[in-house]
Amino acid sequence: MGDRQHQDGIVAGRLSAEDYARNFADLHPPLDAHEARVEADRCYFCYDAPCMHACPTSIDIPMFIRQIATGDPLGSAKTIFDQNILGGMCARVCPTETLCEEACVREEAEGKPVQIGRLQRYATDAAMAAGRQFYERAAPTGRRVAVVGAGPAGLACAHRLAMHGHAVTIYEAREKPGGLNEYGIAAYKTPGGFAQAEVDYVTAIGGITIENGKALGRELSLTGLAHDFDAVFLAMGLSGVNALKAQGEEAGGVENAVDYIAHLRQASDLSALPIGRRVVVIGGGMTAIDIAVQARLLGAEEVTICYRRGKEHMNASLWEQDLAASKGVVIRHWLQPRRIVAEGGRVKAIELEYTALSEGRLTGTGETLTLKADQVFKAIGQTFEPAALNGSGETVALEGGRIRVDAEGRTSMPKVWAGGDCVAGGDDLTVSAVAQGRDAAESIHRALMG
Repeated sequence: MGDRQHQDGIVAGRLSAEDYARNFADLHPPLDAHEARVEADRCYFCYDAPCMHACPTSIDIPMFIRQIATGDPLGSAKTIFDQNILGGMCARVCPTETLCEEACVREEAEGKPVQIGRLQRYATDAAMAAGRQFYERAAPTGRRVAVVGAGPAGLACAHRLAMHGHAVTIYEAREKPGGLNEYGIAAYKTPGGFAQAEVDYVTAIGGITIENGKALGRELSLTGLAHDFDAVFLAMGLSGVNALKAQGEEAGGVENAVDYIAHLRQASDLSALPIGRRVVVIGGGMTAIDIAVQARLLGAEEVTICYRRGKEHMNASLWEQDLAASKGVVIRHWLQPRRIVAEGGRVKAIELEYTALSEGRLTGTGETLTLKADQVFKAIGQTFEPAALNGSGETVALEGGRIRVDAEGRTSMPKVWAGGDCVAGGDDLTVSAVAQGRDAAESIHRALMG
């Protein structure tokens, strides 16, 4: 197996079965009851707590931690779910190090914040394991709402609408619900089929139907949905992938990181996944970190992230950058791709150009560097594809290439709201998508009930 690990080209089965199991185990093992109580006791239970203000869903963090400290994890879970019904996933994937934990007074005082994310997971896991539902569906209102996209924004919107008694149909383009939670998160953050378990938990309230394999512009039209339903919530995320704009990027071995991660997340046998020996990742965000770390965990010998700006400009948090470094990933800055060097139609190397900031603008210096590579991953951001609006582009106004919404999530088209990554001005965070879905549901409810 060791010889296979050092073999050039993109091959499967670089590691032993034991290595795959160990590499893709839970990144952060869950806290047990004693550990959770000890960690909860570190909280100062601040009045007007800064951690709450840093949370896009405004969870009452001191309250849920106090409930853990007093031995009430189910009450703690309800406090979390009141604001964020996908609190279990957010506990796993939120960049808490740049949100609630960065704002923690303990972080300010001693550089070691209360582990809010792990405490949130402890409470929500307890409720989900017990099958404890905290909300009942209100009496049916007779109103029907279509939700396009079964990702975090769509699920949060659907749950809140169901609470109010509306009938919700979620249309999902893929064969499984969950959106990025199912297809786009690093496998070591959500092992054990958690994304699907959370979908089941959220939809257990009733009144929510999910139809998979149905997409706008394909099986559905926005005008048709607006005609057939009392309201529509658009939460289809981003489906386009930016191009490298490098010569020869159509060569074999140049792949989209998001597509590979989706394939990895659905794989039943990780040893069947082919990965290169020398892998280069282009990008500086969470997806770049996720694909780079997972390439190493699949047995790649050398993995290098190349980012066109400096360390301080990367969208990936410092914690995620350190995680990548701890797994053997090399991060190189001030480099942009110029040319894929191919041989026999397959990538053999990538030529990059050094960059610099000149009067605030990023420019190439003309100096180049060539890195050997048998696999290159593009992780340079995704784009919204307005064609999915199925000819309604004149009705649904866009801004910066995404859907323009007001403070309540209303689009320019009557009866249509939107939220999540497909709307303008977002930060592409799961927790923000949940907040937008929840708040749009309240706006829809007010509009429907007049």
